[in-house]
Amino acid sequence: MQFTKMEGAGNDYVYIDARSQQADWPELSRRMSDRHFGVGSDGLILIADSDVADLRMVMFNADGSQGEMCGNGIRCFAKYAIERDIAAPSDDGLTVETLAGIRTVVPTYDGPRITGARVAMGAPILAPAEVPMDGFDLPLSFVSMGNPHAVTFIEQAVAGFPLHTVGPKVEHHPMFPRRVNFEIVNVDAPGKLTARVWERGSGETLACGTGACAIAVAARLSGHCGDEVDITLPGGTLRIQWDGMGEVMMEGPATEVFTGEWAA
Repeated sequence: MQFTKMEGAGNDYVYIDARSQQADWPELSRRMSDRHFGVGSDGLILIADSDVADLRMVMFNADGSQGEMCGNGIRCFAKYAIERDIAAPSDDGLTVETLAGIRTVVPTYDGPRITGARVAMGAPILAPAEVPMDGFDLPLSFVSMGNPHAVTFIEQAVAGFPLHTVGPKVEHHPMFPRRVNFEIVNVDAPGKLTARVWERGSGETLACGTGACAIAVAARLSGHCGDEVDITLPGGTLRIQWDGMGEVMMEGPATEVFTGEWAA
């Protein structure tokens, strides 16, 4: 089985053209994502046919659970499909069916090579709450980008926050029946934020595109930024735009790391 590993701001996935092959994809995601005994990734993304868009993206987390949407993953998805002539974007971009809805991806080029993309990520859905968590009183902003996020702004430097301890407890809190992605954020300056992400089903990742969008929405509503914000994550910086209405726009890189053949 041929595969390609790709990453967007360090958020890495294994990509497989699944249009003409079948497998136990959740189990394959668990095995291939293993960073010691597999390829090593945050999950598995499949290229599939769609009746309503140019293509369909099917995403599995590292634990084999299926995700609704992946912002960094969809940029690499578009690069994979376009550069392999699986699909050609229109002037408006490549349309991709996901469990969160249809998303439009406009690639950015350096000569003939796709280096990133701008993605219309859909409109956010909002809800507030506070969750006490083992000595941390975390005021959370709830934002859905087709998948659930809980965002908190903290004074402590995100680099020193015990995310590996608190993250799983937020993810599995009983108020989230389908679990949740958790973002901690520092406000560095107007329009500049630093964040870390605990992803549902994968643990801490170097970046999360839908998480960055959720952070930007929460930051704008909290007065921490205007319509545009740069969010620096451990794997790189994503630029997010949201004017308070309608769709959130995300820009970031898309990089192919290597290709291979999975024989196990």
